[in-house]
Amino acid sequence: MSYILQAEDVVKQFVGRRALDKVSIAVPHGSIFGLLGPNGAGKTTLIRIINRITAPDSGAIYLDGNRLQASDVYSIGYLPEERGLYKKMRVGDQALYLAQLKGLSAHEAKKRLKYWFTKLNIMPWWNKKVEELSKGMAQKVQFAITVLHRPKLLIFDEPFSGFDPVNTEIIKNEMLTLSKEGSSIIFSTHNMSSVEELCDSIALINHGRCVLHGTLAEVRSSYAGLQYELRYAGSSEKLASALAPHFTVSEQRQEAGLQVATVSVAREDDVNPLLQIAMQAVKVEYFAHLTPNMHDIFIAAVTREEEKLNAES
Repeated sequence: MSYILQAEDVVKQFVGRRALDKVSIAVPHGSIFGLLGPNGAGKTTLIRIINRITAPDSGAIYLDGNRLQASDVYSIGYLPEERGLYKKMRVGDQALYLAQLKGLSAHEAKKRLKYWFTKLNIMPWWNKKVEELSKGMAQKVQFAITVLHRPKLLIFDEPFSGFDPVNTEIIKNEMLTLSKEGSSIIFSTHNMSSVEELCDSIALINHGRCVLHGTLAEVRSSYAGLQYELRYAGSSEKLASALAPHFTVSEQRQEAGLQVATVSVAREDDVNPLLQIAMQAVKVEYFAHLTPNMHDIFIAAVTREEEKLNAES
């Protein structure tokens, strides 16, 4: 597999705090890569290093196989969580100015901006002052400025902050389209449902350490517990009674006209006996292994790292 970006053993120390502790990640070409972690975990520090806003104390960043250089900032589009537009400037003038800072001619910048402003339905705001924009409109403007020079790598830090559901969906669809067209994207967020919708791979940073890294399938597999879902017709009390001596029923509910039970087993070898007992007690309509969602994995990984650090201290 080829990678658009690789970080190798990146260390960054601030006064009294190590923000990054030998962090290594690899972002595949053409993927949407989720950079996750609690507040203060080190995500923003890593993003700032990738954008050459600050430098690592040790370790290295590679863009497209080559060590990151000052000129590579023109190959990166960065939408920070804290937005920054000059409030008194007109939207179109400011967008043109920022686009030319990215190396575009005035003619090409205007052409591309009009395309994106029309696509995002913000063209009527071209001659308005930035201070007249809502937060969501301002974010749409900055999204357009971030992507219009077609960089090798796009970095979106909490891109949906302040958006209503309709505009969130518009930006999600644009991110997916950009990825399909070959753009590589780093996506930093606390919204785990968006991670599941958009991301191919993830890295989770906590206390400056990379505690999870891999494709979504790999990460889910590593956290897959021995839990199974039974959907059945029959008595929930009868099923619970039949399973009680051998298995743990952690949840019972009704859904779409069927009873649904979540059952835990101690070992994989227990799966066949579980199904045999259940089929004797009720009419089983569906049986499947449960895989954890990203919300549960995030909490489990962070909790496990906290316990590890407490044990070390």
